[in-house]
Amino acid sequence: MVNSTQVVYFTLTAYVDIGLYKYLCFLMLLYLYVLIICANLLFIVVICGTRNLHEPMYMFLVSLFVNELYGSTGLFPMLLVQVLSDVHTVSFPLCFLQIFCVYSYIGTEVLILAVMSYDRYLAICFPLQYVTCMTPKKVVVLIALTWLIPLCAIVVLISLSVSLQLCGNVINKVCCGNYSIVKLACSDTTVNNIYGLIYTAISMVFPFILIIFTYVKILEVCFSGSKQAREKAISTCTPHLASIANFSFGVCFQILEGRLGFSRLSPVFDIFSSLYYLTCQPLLTPLIYGLKLSKIRDTCKRLLGGGKVLQIV
Repeated sequence: MVNSTQVVYFTLTAYVDIGLYKYLCFLMLLYLYVLIICANLLFIVVICGTRNLHEPMYMFLVSLFVNELYGSTGLFPMLLVQVLSDVHTVSFPLCFLQIFCVYSYIGTEVLILAVMSYDRYLAICFPLQYVTCMTPKKVVVLIALTWLIPLCAIVVLISLSVSLQLCGNVINKVCCGNYSIVKLACSDTTVNNIYGLIYTAISMVFPFILIIFTYVKILEVCFSGSKQAREKAISTCTPHLASIANFSFGVCFQILEGRLGFSRLSPVFDIFSSLYYLTCQPLLTPLIYGLKLSKIRDTCKRLLGGGKVLQIV
């Protein structure tokens, strides 16, 4: 039996030996990471620097873009090192640091998307009361909660995993995962499994119930209102729904794959499914909102085109 304190590193076995093509893969991943950083930073600067975008919806978007930067930074640097390395190992502390970053990113992402749904629900279903309901103070509180709740929950999750006694150090993934480490345990993991299931239910199921409820109400208002109001509501909500669909697909598939173990899947597909929501979501989020929301799109055109930008703070 190997005590968890004696494990100094984990070995990641899901990497495929591609020879010299690893340098091409490294450059592609580096390009993707730089693109994610630049795209999200651009929209953060545009929204924060443009006075008429200082509305609740855009403040929630800033929080979303910051989270995309945080999540991708929790993945890409270590991934780039592993791609170039011939020995795919990661130290014990770095492995749990990556788990903390990735898992808190997921929890924060879901909560931000749920809060944004609630914001659109108030704006469309209760337009006259929106200003009094969604005050600046309430916006700050909601943003703070979307970050603090996942961070606290993940601290507990990692504390339970760190205390486990491990019988091995081999993880059949391209990055560290909490459940992969729990499966290596020789000690009793009942508490870990129960907490993991409760955390997954609370952090995933409840926010998605809120999202479904808000959009059912939004659709009711849209179909009962005028054509102009319906078109405006649809144009505002479409990018949000696209972002939710993309993220939920990747996360749900990864949860099922991790819990059920789709052993028949090819290694390449397993790698793709493991990284999908951590790479595509940070890249697609700024593109979806930047292309669909006219205020952001027009401001970016003025900024990149060298024209007069909207009034800057």
